[in-house]
Amino acid sequence: MTLTRDAVLTALKSVKDPVSGDDIVTAGLVKALTVEAATVRFVLEVPGDKAQAYTPVRQEAEDLIKALDGAKNVSVVMTAHSAKAPPPDLKGSGHGHSHAPAPLQGGPEKIPGVDRIIAIASGKGGVGKSTVSANLACALAAEGRRVGLLDADVYGPSQPRMLGVSGRPASPDGKTILPMRNFGVTMMSIGLMTNEGQAVVWRGPMLMGALQQMMSQVQWGALDVLLVDLPPGTGDVQMTLAQKAQVDGAIVVSTPQDVALLDARKGIDMFNQMKVPIFGLIENMSTHICSNCGHEEHIFGHGGVASEAAKIGVPLLAEIPLHLDIRVASDGGAPIVVSKPDSPQAQTFRDLARRLISEGRA
Repeated sequence: MTLTRDAVLTALKSVKDPVSGDDIVTAGLVKALTVEAATVRFVLEVPGDKAQAYTPVRQEAEDLIKALDGAKNVSVVMTAHSAKAPPPDLKGSGHGHSHAPAPLQGGPEKIPGVDRIIAIASGKGGVGKSTVSANLACALAAEGRRVGLLDADVYGPSQPRMLGVSGRPASPDGKTILPMRNFGVTMMSIGLMTNEGQAVVWRGPMLMGALQQMMSQVQWGALDVLLVDLPPGTGDVQMTLAQKAQVDGAIVVSTPQDVALLDARKGIDMFNQMKVPIFGLIENMSTHICSNCGHEEHIFGHGGVASEAAKIGVPLLAEIPLHLDIRVASDGGAPIVVSKPDSPQAQTFRDLARRLISEGRA
């Protein structure tokens, strides 16, 4: 039986937090949970003045996970945090104002330590932009690049789930944010700063303030490339990114059908207006091959993105198939580049990563 992240979380929900009375998952004590094959690792972050009371809790949690089918190696590290330096709050003051960060107040600036920034965009939702972002990040890491992934899709953050990351990022001083890391990718997402299932109900200024904080206050370290998974459309987040950070280029993801291409053209026009180069287009869900009979079918049409790329004079970077394994891998917290690295679907992303590297883009 294959051990899943959901199975681990379900088991941990039976362990009670002695302080709040909630389970340790709901109480937000479980951090940086990763499930790789038969190995489970997570951090139990407890109040600094009550660390001794949580020692039996840590042992109970470890014993529970070890008893699960498929769990062979279990590592539970308990850390204690001080209430004097809580993680920064990206949610604003509650009065319609954002926490305005000090850097990035003028024109576009470099993010310290980051060589290149690539925006991954789409004109409309549901075209697989976040799936492409996660797999491309892992593919670049597999090629030896130092990669960061900023999940800027504030209303629908999905990168924590896709990269198998959970828990609230720590902060040594209440200002600097320490990002999470998995599969060789350094990642930050607004989804790590809110409870699962909690809606982000923010106006434009709060969105812009949160994005600037995630760019300027996250301790990204030395990166060859930072991918920014943008929300769909042409709104505040896209404008803020282009105006405040030096974006080297954008990749626009679309499915082949006309409705998606109509919105993709608007995204391309926005980047042109913001003077951000278009590195190329990606046609996602390009083709489907039946797993039973091998018949190939273009469910959403075919060639529309290639035609659009030729029209505006940019390359078609990749044609990614519509395949069940890609979806299952992303939902399971390990992109297909990681979970099935030798599959044809993974090789499509690896080829894309190699191309960007060879062209000096990443």
